[in-house]
Amino acid sequence: MENLKNKTIGSFVAEDFRTAAVFSKYRIDFCCKGNRTVTEVCEKQNIDADILLENVLQVAQSENNGSIDFNSWPLDLLADYIEKTHHRYVEEKTNVLLPFLDKLCKVHGSIHPELFKINELFIGCAGELSQHMKKEELILFPFIKRMVKTRESDGILSQPSFGTVSNPIAMMMHEHDNEGQRFREIAALTNDYTPPADACTTYRVTFAMLREFEADLHKHIHLENNILFPKAVILEKDFVAVE
Repeated sequence: MENLKNKTIGSFVAEDFRTAAVFSKYRIDFCCKGNRTVTEVCEKQNIDADILLENVLQVAQSENNGSIDFNSWPLDLLADYIEKTHHRYVEEKTNVLLPFLDKLCKVHGSIHPELFKINELFIGCAGELSQHMKKEELILFPFIKRMVKTRESDGILSQPSFGTVSNPIAMMMHEHDNEGQRFREIAALTNDYTPPADACTTYRVTFAMLREFEADLHKHIHLENNILFPKAVILEKDFVAVE
């Protein structure tokens, strides 16, 4: 048990995504701040590390009924999955949520002024994520796929314009942190997506969609921060070692 206390939160979730539910229950950020150890997190949030690990191990050792092992996927496949699943999800849901939030502000804003701040935050999120995903799709992901293909063919990897893959990865992780913080503010303003007593159907649906959006964003960031990005850095180092 003591060894596991020095293991990072992100590595637990990378090995078995079902453990994310345990960390979420304890309000532990496993995506943007997945590089922290169990000891670090528990000391900061005043959590009993032994009890936390017991819960994590109970989930990890239970029968796996079809949970996907993303950690075993080739990097080019994982990049494609993230783009086709999570990037498309963000594009589709922002197009639905933006008009819904605008409508809530117009109809309920006088009674619930926090809606204006929630709307402002989500507009910022939609804009930043759109640019962020394009940078991944046009620059970072193609390079990761090129590394995989070059390694498979025993070829020579040409130097990218950004120097090393760690440079765009650092930028992407910084932007992930920003969106994680933005959604923590949204969650606080919505009382963890709990609609008020006078909420209409649109109000309730919008809050439910925001909750779902945040959950998808957490998984999206986790797949990049804790699996795709670290393995891309290792893969690039392999090329340098060969040279």
